[in-house]
Amino acid sequence: METTASKFNTKSIVLIGMFCAISYVVMLLSKLIPINVAGFLTFDLKDVIIAICGLISGPVPALIVSVIVSFIEMITISSTGPIGLLMNVLSTCAFVLPITLIYHKKRTFAGAIIGAVAGVLSMTAVMILWNWLITPLYMGVDRAIVISMLLPTFLPFNLLKGGINAAIMLAIYKPITTALRRVHMIPESSSSRRQKKGLSIGVTLVSLFVVVSLVLVVLVWTHMI
Repeated sequence: METTASKFNTKSIVLIGMFCAISYVVMLLSKLIPINVAGFLTFDLKDVIIAICGLISGPVPALIVSVIVSFIEMITISSTGPIGLLMNVLSTCAFVLPITLIYHKKRTFAGAIIGAVAGVLSMTAVMILWNWLITPLYMGVDRAIVISMLLPTFLPFNLLKGGINAAIMLAIYKPITTALRRVHMIPESSSSRRQKKGLSIGVTLVSLFVVVSLVLVVLVWTHMI
């Protein structure tokens, strides 16, 4: 007879596999977004799915999904090699881990909001640092050129990218967890029973408004409109 622990482990592995597959598909679809900044900065929405994995399962599964998906991306469609892999994992983990850790300490909507803000700021800071370190090697340019791009290019790009991902995450987290509970992939929680339907709809609408607003900012910033 299968033990409770083995059932938990099996479900955890299935969830990790599922989130890896969804994250990879979302990453592929993100490549269709016709927005490119500085010739190599593109918007990637896979962090939304990996963050939701972290909110559900914790930081370790999210880290595993991040590494697996970034590695598969490197060997399938990416032309940036190990540098791209490193930057992908750093960006995702800097975004996802603060969200996950804060939410698992404070399992409320306020905790999710605080985590989302921390994730955006963390990713922005980490990517400015690592672009300063790595981008001169990747682009084959003098470091002074990259330094001149940090505030006008890398800072707003990462803030907008993180803000869009965070808002989408907040908008779709509840529907995804509800669907997973219905198929018994994750257990019911007392907080989910107490949450009012109206509040959930309100959160979704506000999050979608933020997404649309930030997308418009990106389009104006990149001179697409």
